[in-house]
Amino acid sequence: MNLAFEPLRQTKTILLTTYKRDGTPVATPVSIAFDDDRAFFRTWHKAHKTKRLRNNPNVKASPSTLRGEPTGPPIDAHARLLEGREAQVAARALARRHRLLQAVVVPLGHRLMRYRTMHYELCARDGDVT
Repeated sequence: MNLAFEPLRQTKTILLTTYKRDGTPVATPVSIAFDDDRAFFRTWHKAHKTKRLRNNPNVKASPSTLRGEPTGPPIDAHARLLEGREAQVAARALARRHRLLQAVVVPLGHRLMRYRTMHYELCARDGDVT
């Protein structure tokens, strides 16, 4: 069982910190969901964080309020882009946890705007508790 993300289980939003090429951190609140001990979030293909994640998958994830105010210490992780069946698992987990926002509003908005939805799994960095 992965214990690294246990502090995030009690919150529905995390402050996800990604990094620009020059190392500058950029923090963004995102919805989080779990399937067993796996943690997921989503974004869209043209979001700036998607480009940052493609260049550097190392992130920090902190429990936060909906507005992105951290409510706990950050956890070092890396974000792994999911495809196919794994992305479907992530989508279902997000829809279950956030019934209106992630089950209806975000998917509809992405479809209407012709965005491609990108699902990611938060993974513990090597040496973290698992």
